[in-house]
Amino acid sequence: MEEYYLICQDSLEGIFTGIYDAYLKKKPHEQIHIIVGEEDNYRLFAIYEECIPDGKKATSVARTILREFGEESYLSICRALASCEADKGEAIYKAIVTGFGMRDRHQLMGNLRNPAVHRVFELARFTANEAHYHIEFLRFRELENGILYAEIGPKNNVITFIVPHFAGRFPLENFVIYDEIRDIYAMHPTKGDWYLVHGEEGMNQVEHILSEREKKYSELFCQFFHTIAIKERKNYRLQRNMLPLRYREYMTEFQEK
Repeated sequence: MEEYYLICQDSLEGIFTGIYDAYLKKKPHEQIHIIVGEEDNYRLFAIYEECIPDGKKATSVARTILREFGEESYLSICRALASCEADKGEAIYKAIVTGFGMRDRHQLMGNLRNPAVHRVFELARFTANEAHYHIEFLRFRELENGILYAEIGPKNNVITFIVPHFAGRFPLENFVIYDEIRDIYAMHPTKGDWYLVHGEEGMNQVEHILSEREKKYSELFCQFFHTIAIKERKNYRLQRNMLPLRYREYMTEFQEK
């Protein structure tokens, strides 16, 4: 029995295109697998095909998921797609297959007895938790040109989940959030819609020079942060639970004393 492995780009468009192509094959779903990115160890007696991202195919899959499984399941799948885990494509594909076999398809994400659905639930929860952490811990700093600038380094691709929060909070501000792991800039112009820019194009639009006012207030904030604590009540284990170490690299109060 031949096994088919579809190699997809690590993006919503890429994985949804792979799922579309998987259904086009009209083969038993047990024989078809989704791989995100390059395969490290090719299997014997298996057929590998590369899926080129296609906007129309991806849109068709997205509309089908929304129509058949509902908005809540669609949001969970999108969060799982943003995960950094390599098995996300396979899990989402098999979860969708499972959903089409259910009587009440809108209860897809409640079917946690199914291994694929349970895995999608885990990935979505991890991504949602990290997005929540970044909303809480993200620190904007004012640049010389008045733009508010913040850097993040998330494990998962959560930038599209956190920008809408700040766009709603600061609609009158020009701000930029930079994901240095993926080299993605989220740009928000005053009274405008936010958008994503990649690599050099984003760097050319942002001058990374802090304003003098920002330097002064950052210094004052750091002094306040490091002197307000009560020495006898310090609890480093609790601090690490409430604020994991990997977030501190991007927080003003931990960058300088």
